[in-house]
Amino acid sequence: MEYSPPPLFKQGASARAKVVFFAMIALILLVVDSRMRTLSVVRQVVGTVLYPVEVVAMMPRDALYFVGGYFTSLSDLKEQNEKLRTQQTLDARALQQGQQLQAENAQLRRLLGTSEQLPVKSIMGEILYDTRDAFTRKVVLDRGIKHGVAPGQPVIDHAGVIGQVTRVFPFTSEVTLLTDKDQTIPVQVVRSGLRSVTYGRGQSNILDLRFVPTNADIKKGDVLVTSGIDGVYPAGLAVATVVQVDTKSADAFARILCQPIAGVDRNRQLLILLTSSTMPPPPKEVVEKNSRSSFLEHAANRTNGTKGEAKESAPSPAPAPATKER
Repeated sequence: MEYSPPPLFKQGASARAKVVFFAMIALILLVVDSRMRTLSVVRQVVGTVLYPVEVVAMMPRDALYFVGGYFTSLSDLKEQNEKLRTQQTLDARALQQGQQLQAENAQLRRLLGTSEQLPVKSIMGEILYDTRDAFTRKVVLDRGIKHGVAPGQPVIDHAGVIGQVTRVFPFTSEVTLLTDKDQTIPVQVVRSGLRSVTYGRGQSNILDLRFVPTNADIKKGDVLVTSGIDGVYPAGLAVATVVQVDTKSADAFARILCQPIAGVDRNRQLLILLTSSTMPPPPKEVVEKNSRSSFLEHAANRTNGTKGEAKESAPSPAPAPATKER
């Protein structure tokens, strides 16, 4: 009895024969396709038919790539956003510093032009800080005795008067602003030539022009400059502008308010005028007269004192002897 495999497992031709057969078919197709170009249409038809199958087969791979790319893009965008925020902060700070430097540069240029026009020598100083006293208007500059600063010297900016040096240290100096309640400046109206004195009002950025008669030639908008009669401020420095004139006050003087022209609370760089007191000495006749009067008064006091002492030290006269009655 012969043994034969079941029909399901019949092998037919041998594997070697199959390999040889299909290899020959492949070689024939390759030669025909390379020589005659006749299989391009078949290739296109097969590619078109198999394209949906390829798409379905690649969907898991594409979904995996999409999820990975999404999270990678999200991480990259987050990192890029943080870098842009940091860069924006740095750019904003640089822009602010650039604007500040530009403003300081413009201020320094104006001060340089002002110092060249002044007839007196000046040095530039920078405000270090405001004083701690809340009831005064004072600032501290980075210039002192070592730089030639002395008490009483005026301080200005490119627009006008800022104040006056009131205290000096070796490397710093204290400046009292013209708006301080204890600061006064002799001024003159440019338009009419009227002379007066401005008084500070403390915290308010306003000046008073006191003791001006109600009929004085002054009006709103007039410019006040230093008169120079005090020997401290050179004549012609801009001080303030008249902003209010009230001639209907109860007393005999008008109520006049002025606005400082200089940047009292804005600029950091200021000019210190290295001036000395220009008050002329008193005339020789006045000095001699005062000296003579003092000498005569002193001599009179000494004479009166000597006479008084003599009267006190002189003995009192003895009483007259009594006469006998007859």
